[in-house]
Amino acid sequence: MLHVRTRSVDATRQVAAALEPLVRPGDVILLSGDLGAGKTAFVQGLAVALGIQERVTSPTFTLAASYEGRLRLHHLDVYRLDNLAEVLDLDLPELLEDRAVICIEWGEVVVPELPRDFLRIRIQLGHLEEIDDARVLEIEPIGPSWVSRNQQLNLAWADWVISETEDF
Repeated sequence: MLHVRTRSVDATRQVAAALEPLVRPGDVILLSGDLGAGKTAFVQGLAVALGIQERVTSPTFTLAASYEGRLRLHHLDVYRLDNLAEVLDLDLPELLEDRAVICIEWGEVVVPELPRDFLRIRIQLGHLEEIDDARVLEIEPIGPSWVSRNQQLNLAWADWVISETEDF
C-alpha cells in the first residue's frame, strides 16, 4: 500500500498525470472517497496527460463518458447505482473488452464485475490544518499486472509519497 499526499486539487491532477506513462490498454482504476475528495480531478489529470483535448467532467448523471487520447479513456461514475444488476446498463463487460483505460468513481459496487487486476485509489481529505485542500491517496495495486508495476508507481509518485506514520 502506498500513501501519497497532495496539497491542492492541481497537485492531485499532477499525481494522476505522473501515472500516465505506466497505464496500459485495458487498465482499470477504481477511485473512491467522499464527495469532493478529488476523484474527478484525478481523472482530469490523467486525461490531460493522455492527450485528451475535451473537458472531463464527472459523469454522475450520464454514468459514463469516453474520450480519445494516446489511449481511449472511459470515465464511469457509479454513485447512483443501487445494485450490481444496474452494472449491466453501463455495458461494463463490453467496456472492459475495449482495451481502453477505465476510471470508475465510486467503484466499490462494481468490484465483483472487475477483472482481477485493477488499481484501487482511495482519496481522503487530509487533516493538515494549515492546508485546506490537502488530500491523501491510498493506493493499492491489485492483481499481478499492477503489482508488477509497484516499483514504477513508487518512482512516479516519489515526490508525493508519505510514510504511514506521518500525520495525514
